[in-house]
Amino acid sequence: MQGLGNDFVVFDARVDPLELSPDQVRRIADRRLGVGCDQLIVLESSEAADVKMRIFNADGGEVGACGNASRCIAMLLGGSPRIETSGGMLAGEATAGGATVNLGPLRFGSEDIPLAYAMDTAAMPVGWEELDEPFAVNVGNPHLVFFVADTDAVDLARLGPLIEHDPLFPERINVNIATIEHGAVRLRTWERGAGLTPACGTGACATAVAAIARRLLPSPVEVRQAGGSVTIDWAPGGSVRMTGPAAEVFTGEIDL
Repeated sequence: MQGLGNDFVVFDARVDPLELSPDQVRRIADRRLGVGCDQLIVLESSEAADVKMRIFNADGGEVGACGNASRCIAMLLGGSPRIETSGGMLAGEATAGGATVNLGPLRFGSEDIPLAYAMDTAAMPVGWEELDEPFAVNVGNPHLVFFVADTDAVDLARLGPLIEHDPLFPERINVNIATIEHGAVRLRTWERGAGLTPACGTGACATAVAAIARRLLPSPVEVRQAGGSVTIDWAPGGSVRMTGPAAEVFTGEIDL
């Protein structure tokens, strides 16, 4: 499946349990040696929701949230499913050609990102070359947001991994570079464990929240990425909702 070009291999393990090693995840995600994907998704049965979604990055590590994958699973299940993740409980609603997902409440504390030491997460007093004073928020996974004059002018392929692995972030970090233009946000994201991708759903949510919190744009916010656009609704103190497309690309079998 894919959402804005962010692509996923989805295993349905609700009946037959499936355990994948990090090496198996890396192999399946490899675009030359396996199927190829940004993230691998395993659906399991849940006592608290309609389904439990486990999310693995292409490097084999398991993470708590993925916005684009959440829309894909909501569309795949249909109706208004509740989706359990290690990052929190999600509420989805399938739409024509996509889905709306309520990602729940956000976390802004230094301990929630987490950071190695406490600081103001709304305008962090840190910087990396031309990128400084980022906004930090946990949307089920941790994000930094930098607002710049031209997102395309930033060498994100070089700075992304430098920031991701900075000791300030003991669990690493997702890095978003955003530009406000024509009443919307243009965004590029370096994803923790996946690198540069055409789109990042939780990155779009984090960036829209940062733009609203800093009073750069009102809600709802359109976030434009290389793979397409999503719309983010959020009010301070409330849950964040993301609406956008999703699609099933193909089904198949693989010998694990």
